[in-house]
Amino acid sequence: MNQTVKAAIVQTGSQLFDTEATLDRMQDWVQRARDEAAGLIVFPEAFVGGYPKGHDFGARVGSRTAEGRDWFARYFESAIDVPGPACERMGEMARAANAWLVTGVIERAGGTLYCSVLTFAPDGRLANRRRKLMPTAMERLIWGFGDGSTLEATPTPFGPMSALICWENFMPLARSAFYAQQPVIHCAPTVDDRETWLSLMRTIALEGRCFVLSANHYFTRSQCPDDYHPVQGDDPSTVLINGGSCIISPLGDVLCEPVFGRDALVVAELDLADVARGKFDFDASGHYGRPDVFELQVNHAVQATVRTSSN
Repeated sequence: MNQTVKAAIVQTGSQLFDTEATLDRMQDWVQRARDEAAGLIVFPEAFVGGYPKGHDFGARVGSRTAEGRDWFARYFESAIDVPGPACERMGEMARAANAWLVTGVIERAGGTLYCSVLTFAPDGRLANRRRKLMPTAMERLIWGFGDGSTLEATPTPFGPMSALICWENFMPLARSAFYAQQPVIHCAPTVDDRETWLSLMRTIALEGRCFVLSANHYFTRSQCPDDYHPVQGDDPSTVLINGGSCIISPLGDVLCEPVFGRDALVVAELDLADVARGKFDFDASGHYGRPDVFELQVNHAVQATVRTSSN
């Protein structure tokens, strides 16, 4: 196993409802991370496809507006197919950078959108796809629910790499499902820009005895179309998502403090031996576990509305 890996978190925002422009921005930032010799590059939640902060899609309890349906159709058009042309382009970015690339996307499947995280290997292949298990609050209006079939860590030369999206990280059982897979690095793409987010990231690092990389947007009203009217207001300088990206060690030390209020490339050299150093006195699913008292069952089956069979 490689002993060190240089990790880079990209903190910037999408160009909302313009997927090609967002991919152009991603390519530029991947190049900057490559210039820093990063072997792992992490982007925020819903980076490709966009996070429509402050929009209500014309929904009220018991009613939807025609205008809101138009906005959803526009958002649906901004989402990507997995696999598909956008995936091919991101895979090429990973290959050109010779790095692992982890990014949040809005995935289109049938008539449903999913908030997903994709992991591309340095050879450009799509190595993993995770769908968010539980969209939060108003997100449930526009995103579907993932299932346990994608609750798998990504095998890498430096060890298993897990990913939970935003408030999935608050789900103790989802975390436990990944701790059992012994992740060396845990990625947490998010849009939570509160200062309290850091405490959760430190908790996961300490519980999992793994490195935690949390990537968030820095996203302003100016990155939205002119006819987009978020509840926060129409001033182009209004900050919709304020960042807070950070990197934590397996013993809970903050290697990179949260960055707020600007675009940033957050970079740290990860000493992978710190994982073993941390597990010396705590391994949640190993010597510190009590399977005689506690047991978690995880359903990895794909959940389908219609199943067909033939005799």
